[in-house]
Amino acid sequence: MLPAGPLMKEHRLIERMIALVAEKREKFEKKSEADPVFIEAAVDFIRTYADRSHHGKEEDILFRELKKKDMSEEHKKTMGELIEDHKYGRKVTGDLDEANASYRKGEEEALGRIKEAMDRLTELYPRHIEKEDERFFLPVMEYFDDGEKESMLEEMAEFDRGMLHRKYEDTVKKFEK
Repeated sequence: MLPAGPLMKEHRLIERMIALVAEKREKFEKKSEADPVFIEAAVDFIRTYADRSHHGKEEDILFRELKKKDMSEEHKKTMGELIEDHKYGRKVTGDLDEANASYRKGEEEALGRIKEAMDRLTELYPRHIEKEDERFFLPVMEYFDDGEKESMLEEMAEFDRGMLHRKYEDTVKKFEK
């Protein structure tokens, strides 16, 4: 298996969540109210699964190893765009979380900010995933030999094994503060 394989498989779950975000966004529009519990779960999913776990493996493993290679200018440019997308996704997710907190406090104007952040997420992720799946992941696998690919797969598996522990260690630290 290529290191791109697990990342592309993770995209399918991310796409499912983003489809739910889009569906809920439409319901919020029709009802003129949000579902703070769903938003909280979506923010947790995006922060933990999509960003810390998935983007973590991309940035901390695949992109780190690609930076050691003599990549084409096109691949360098695309990798830079992907990193910027990750940063933008973090910001938008933070905006959604803040708007949800305001909405929970009864600030009705926050509904507009919630819808806007949901729109930005549902615009970002399909485009971002398409770029990775169709134009980046498979072509850049050519920079690696079989041993390097296997090493990255092993590192990705180890990264995943520690993810649950990191998440809940962060939870405890948050409440200790």
